[in-house]
Amino acid sequence: MTPADRRIAELIDKWLTSVDLHLQYAELSDAAYARAQSWPKHDRPTRWVLDVARQKIVELKTQCENRIELGDSKFAESLELMAFLANLVGIQHIQRFIPLAEPARDDKAATTNIEASTVIRPLGARAATPTADDATRELPKLKPATPASVPTPIAPPARKESPKSVATAKKSAAQPPAEPKGQISDSTAAGTDIKSKIIADAVRLLKWGKPWHELAELIGRIADRPPVPEIRKVLRAHKAEIEARADKNS
Repeated sequence: MTPADRRIAELIDKWLTSVDLHLQYAELSDAAYARAQSWPKHDRPTRWVLDVARQKIVELKTQCENRIELGDSKFAESLELMAFLANLVGIQHIQRFIPLAEPARDDKAATTNIEASTVIRPLGARAATPTADDATRELPKLKPATPASVPTPIAPPARKESPKSVATAKKSAAQPPAEPKGQISDSTAAGTDIKSKIIADAVRLLKWGKPWHELAELIGRIADRPPVPEIRKVLRAHKAEIEARADKNS
């Protein structure tokens, strides 16, 4: 066994020991895991990541043992070169890795602290032994307001309406409400003009091959056209005329 074979074998055994310790830590809470060892800054590895890592380490150890039996002294040296180059230029700054766990740091005192930190006190025990953090200060009671201190609301003075404003209000009430914007009225010239535009639009769209059920939505997208429900009313009322003009002009 060459010195490179010996160094690679020791490194693989150290990785296996570390992953086995991590598998034991997988059942701990986050607080207990943080106290297990002096970890560098990293994302805590999950169990399936640890299982995959252990499987790959065992495969690498088997390959190294087979190469040593075949007398291949360059295999371990190649692994050392790859590890050196990966740390030097290949691996970027990441936090998702499995930090090295050493058995010497996993002493009984640390294990005792881990178990104590994960114990949850029952609700009754906490209520029986309140601490300074559990105690709450009583809020000062507010004094009820006396009748003398409550301000009496003052009603605003009644506004006198002038005869002119009263006559204007009566005139406004007598007038019929204005028709909504875009609504078609049969009694006005504007309504007749809008109907003519809708009929012309429908004839033009039918000539272009548009189906009848899409005419209302298409005409409603044109500027200065009434809402779609009003357009449908016009189309239904003048359907025969529109179809006749469309067939005549086609």
